[in-house]
Amino acid sequence: MRRPRYQPMAGFPLIEVIVMRRAVLFALLAWCGLQADAAVAQHALTKQDVETYLDGLLPYALQRGDVAGAVVVVVKDGEILLQKGYGVADVQSGKLVDPNTTLFRPGSVSKAFTATAVMQLVEAGRLDLDRDINEYLDFRIPSTFAKPITLRNLLSHTAGFEDVYKNVLLTRAQLTPSTETYVKGALPPRIFPPGTTVAYSNYGAALAGYIVQRVAGEPYEAYVARHIFAPLGMEHSTFTQPVPASLALAAPQGYLTASKSATPFEFIATVPAGALSSTGTDMAKFMLMHLGNGQLGSAQILNSEVASQMHAPAFRPLAGLQALSLGFYGEDRNGHRIIGHAGDLISFHADLHLLLDDNVGLFIALNSLGKEVTSSAIRTALFRGFVDRYFPAEVPLQPTLATAMEHGRRIAGRYQASRRAQSTFVSLGNLLTQGELAVHPDATIEFSPLTALNGEPKLWREVAPYRWRELHGTAQLAAAFDGKDVRFLFTDDAPPVAVWQPVPPLYLTTWNLPLLVMAVTILMATVLVWPINALVRRHFHRPSALPPNELRLSQLVRIVALLDLLLLGAWLAFLLAANRNLALLSEASDSFLRFLQLLGIASLLGLVPVLLQLVRAWRRPGQGWWSRLSISVIAVACLATAWFTLAFHLLRASLAY
Repeated sequence: MRRPRYQPMAGFPLIEVIVMRRAVLFALLAWCGLQADAAVAQHALTKQDVETYLDGLLPYALQRGDVAGAVVVVVKDGEILLQKGYGVADVQSGKLVDPNTTLFRPGSVSKAFTATAVMQLVEAGRLDLDRDINEYLDFRIPSTFAKPITLRNLLSHTAGFEDVYKNVLLTRAQLTPSTETYVKGALPPRIFPPGTTVAYSNYGAALAGYIVQRVAGEPYEAYVARHIFAPLGMEHSTFTQPVPASLALAAPQGYLTASKSATPFEFIATVPAGALSSTGTDMAKFMLMHLGNGQLGSAQILNSEVASQMHAPAFRPLAGLQALSLGFYGEDRNGHRIIGHAGDLISFHADLHLLLDDNVGLFIALNSLGKEVTSSAIRTALFRGFVDRYFPAEVPLQPTLATAMEHGRRIAGRYQASRRAQSTFVSLGNLLTQGELAVHPDATIEFSPLTALNGEPKLWREVAPYRWRELHGTAQLAAAFDGKDVRFLFTDDAPPVAVWQPVPPLYLTTWNLPLLVMAVTILMATVLVWPINALVRRHFHRPSALPPNELRLSQLVRIVALLDLLLLGAWLAFLLAANRNLALLSEASDSFLRFLQLLGIASLLGLVPVLLQLVRAWRRPGQGWWSRLSISVIAVACLATAWFTLAFHLLRASLAY
C-alpha cells in the first residue's frame, strides 16, 4: 500500500516496511559504507559502470535474501542507459527475468500514474486542483472541518483521512469491488483538517482515480490505457485485474520468499492506488516522460508547465526537510533534487526515483518479499548507494549543540504515526507500532523506528535547535512544537508520508501492553483454577460452603472470565493472523467479527455480577482475605477487558475499517 520506510499497504502492526533485523545483508551494509567513505570519488554514470555496480550487488543480495528475481532500469538524458533482469520470473520453470516482458506489480507507484491522469484533466480545464472535490463526486464527503478537501490534498496525502484496510487486498476477482463501490463504501473518518498534516492514504488516491473516471466518462483502467500507456508505447502495462489475455503468458508471479510456493494474484480494491502491472522497459518510458517534463519523443501527455507543477513541492511538513509533490514525494540527497515513490504489495515491491535536475531515473522492482523483509533493505541500499556513487557529496561538518541534552530530554517519549487507524478495532494494533525516542548519556538520541540496515537503532546528534543529524550520515530528524508541547517529529530518513505525533497518555504502550498481559494471565488462571477446584472438592467429597445464591454468582463470575478470555484471545489471534494475511480484512470476515462483537457485549454485561461479587466480598463480615483478593484481581482483569473493548473500538455498529 517502511520502517524506517512507510509501507503503503499497511500501517497495521509491523506492515507500515520493517527493516531487516538480522545480519542477512551485511554485504549491502558494507557496500553502502564503502560508497559513503568514498563520497568525493565520483564515478561516471556510464552503462558499463552501472552494470558493474549492479552485478556486484544484486545477485548475492537476492540469493542471501531469498528473493526470486528483480529488474533494474536506469535512464539518463532521454534514453535508457541500462535495463537488466536478475534472478528468475518463475521459480518452478526457471524462466529468467526479462526487462521487456516480465511483469512486476509496483504497488503504490501506481499513484504517480493516477496523479498524471489528474494533471492531464487539470491541463484540459476539466479539473481544478483547489476546488472542493464534492463538486466532482456523486456522493458527499462530510464537512468534518471548515476547509473542504481538494485534489491537491488527495495527491499530496493531506486530506486528513484515517487509514482504512477492509477489502484493500483480496484473493479472487469476484470478491473485488469496483472503484466506485469501494470509494462509496469505505469512506473513512477525517482526523486532520485538510492541508495541515501528511497522512498517507490509499483511499485518497483511489478517490482521485474515481474523480478521473467520473470526469473523463470512462473507467479509470481504460482512461490510463488510452491517455498514458498508448501514447508512451507502454504495451506491457495494465491496471486490469487479473492481467488481460494479451499479457496472460507473462502474468506477474510473486513470492513471499523464493524458497516457498508462489503466491496467488493479489487483487487490489484501491485500483488507482496500487493495481498496476508493468515491465521494466515500460517503467523506463514513464520515467523518461516525466524527466522530459511530460514529453517522450513525439508524445506529449502533459505540457511542461503542468509537469513542473506536478514535480514541485506541494506540502512540506517542516522547512529544510522533504516535501510531498503531486503523486510523488521528495527524496533529495547529496544536494540533488529527487522525487520518487515506493510500492509494496505482499509479494511485489518496487521503488521509482527521478533525479530531476540531473535527467536521471532509477527503477527497481522485486517479485518477492524476501527473508526478514529483505526487499526493503535491497531497495534502500541500492538507491542510497547509487546516489552516493554517482552524485556524491561531503557529509557536512556541524558541531553538536550545547543544548543537545536539554532538547533531547524535552522530546523524549512515545510517538505514533499520523498514518493510522483511530476509530476502528485496527487501532489496537497501534500499541505495537509506537516509536520510542530516548536520550543517551552522551546527548545523542535514538528513535526506535529508525534503524540501520543491520537492524541497530541509528544515533542522532543535535546540529541546530531541535534538529538532529544522523551520526556519520546525512539524514535529519526534527521536532515541531505547539508552545511548549511537541506537535510532531519528522525525518527525511524515510519517505515523507507521515509525521510522528505524541501518544496520548491513555494509549501508551508502556502501560496498556502490561495491562493486557496481566488481564489475559488472570483470566486464564481463573478459568483453569475453576475446574481444578471442582475436581478437588469432588475427590475429597467437600461441597462448596457457599450458600446457593452465592455459589451461582461465583459460577457466573467464572463464566464471565471465560468470555473475557475468549474475547481478548480471539481479537489478538485475528489481528495477528490479518497482519500476516491482509486478505482476512475483507467482507469474508464480517460474520466472525460480529461474533466477536457479541462476545464483547456479553463481556460488558458480565461486569454486573463481577462487581456485585466484589462489593459483597468486601462488605461481608468475616470474609477471608484470599476470597477478597481473588475477586479483586478478577474484577481488575474484567475491567481491563472492558477498557480495551471500548477504548480500541472492538464494539462498533459499522463493520467498516
